[in-house]
Amino acid sequence: MKLSGAELRFVSLPLVTPFRTSLGTQTVRNALVLRLETSQGEGWAECVADDEPGYSPEYLMGAADVIRRFFLPRLFAVEELDPAGVAVALDGFRGHPMAKAAVEMAVLDASLRATGTCLSAYLGGVRHRVPVGVSVGITDTIDELLGLVDKYLTAGYLRIKLKIQPGWDIEPVRAVRETFGPSVPLTVDANTAYRQSDTRHLRRLDEFGLLLVEQPFAPEDLYSHARLAAAMDTPICLDESITSARDAVSALRQGACSVINIKPGRVGGYLEARRVHDVAQAHGVPVWCGGMLETGLGRAANLALAALPGFQLPGDISATARYYTEDITAPFSVTDGHLDVPSDPGIGIVPNPASLDRLTTSAERIVR
Repeated sequence: MKLSGAELRFVSLPLVTPFRTSLGTQTVRNALVLRLETSQGEGWAECVADDEPGYSPEYLMGAADVIRRFFLPRLFAVEELDPAGVAVALDGFRGHPMAKAAVEMAVLDASLRATGTCLSAYLGGVRHRVPVGVSVGITDTIDELLGLVDKYLTAGYLRIKLKIQPGWDIEPVRAVRETFGPSVPLTVDANTAYRQSDTRHLRRLDEFGLLLVEQPFAPEDLYSHARLAAAMDTPICLDESITSARDAVSALRQGACSVINIKPGRVGGYLEARRVHDVAQAHGVPVWCGGMLETGLGRAANLALAALPGFQLPGDISATARYYTEDITAPFSVTDGHLDVPSDPGIGIVPNPASLDRLTTSAERIVR
C-alpha cells in the first residue's frame, strides 16, 4: 500500500454536560481527524490528545504539527506500507504516542477495508457486543452526583466510575454506595491527584466494596502504587503509568497494580494495545478499555479492541449521547448495558459528510 495524500481536520464537539476531573473541566471536545489517501483506498482516524498537555505531555496542535512535519513525509517515502510498518517507519521519532496511534489507526482502516476485514477480527476479538460502563465527573454537590448516577443506571450502564480528588472522595463514594446499594459495580479514578502521604486516607475506600481504585499517584511513581496495593484490599488499576507493553510488565512485576486500563492513544496504537492485553493475560490480570471522549471514529475502534478476551471489565466507551448531541459519525447506542462491535471492514464506520463539515473548524490537505 502506498500513501499519496492526507487531510488533517480539526473538529469541535460541544459536550452535553461539562466533564470535570482532578485535571480540570471540559465543555467542548476538540479533536483532530486524519484521513489518509492510499493506493488501496482511504483510511480514517482521530487523535485523542487534549487541547492542553495535562493528561499527558501531548496536546492537539502539537500532534497535528508532528504528523504534518515529520510523520507524513516519512510515511510518504515507504513503498509498501502496512499497519505493522507504521511503528517501524516512525521508530526514530521519540514520544508522541497519540499522534502515532492516529496514523496507525488510519493505515489500519485503509488496509483492512481493502481486504474486507473488520478491526475486531484482525485484533483477535471474540465478542460481537461488549459490556460498557460510564465515567461520572466531579459535580458541585452530592445531590447532583446522585442524580447523574441514577440517570446512568437507568440507562443500563453496567459499571459506574466516579472521578475523585482530595476533598471529593470519601463522602461522595459513600453517598453513591449507600443510595444505590452494594450490588452496583463501582470504581473510582483519581487521575494522579494524590501523593504517597495520602495512603492512609485512600485506605478508607476499602469499606465501599469498589472494583478498583484507578491511578491515585503520579504516572512514574510505581513505588507508591505498589505500597498502596500492598496496604489496600481494593485492587489498584493503572492508567497514565502504562504507555507500553514494557511498562505493563514493569508495573506487574513490581506489584504496582492488579488491573490495567488500556487506552490505545496512550500506548501508541491498537497493535501496542493488543500487546498490553497479551502481557496482562499472561500474568492473569484483567484489563478494560478506557475512554478519551472520542468521536465515533475512536469509539468504533475501541469497541473492536474491547472485544478481545482479556477485557473482563466494562469499559469507558459509553453511548454517543452520553457526551454529544451530534457526532461526526452515526451514533452508538447502549442496549442492555452493551454496545455492538462494528463488523464492517476497517474500523467499521466512516464520518457523516454533513456532520463532519458542520463540526469542522479547519482543514488542510497534504500531498506527497
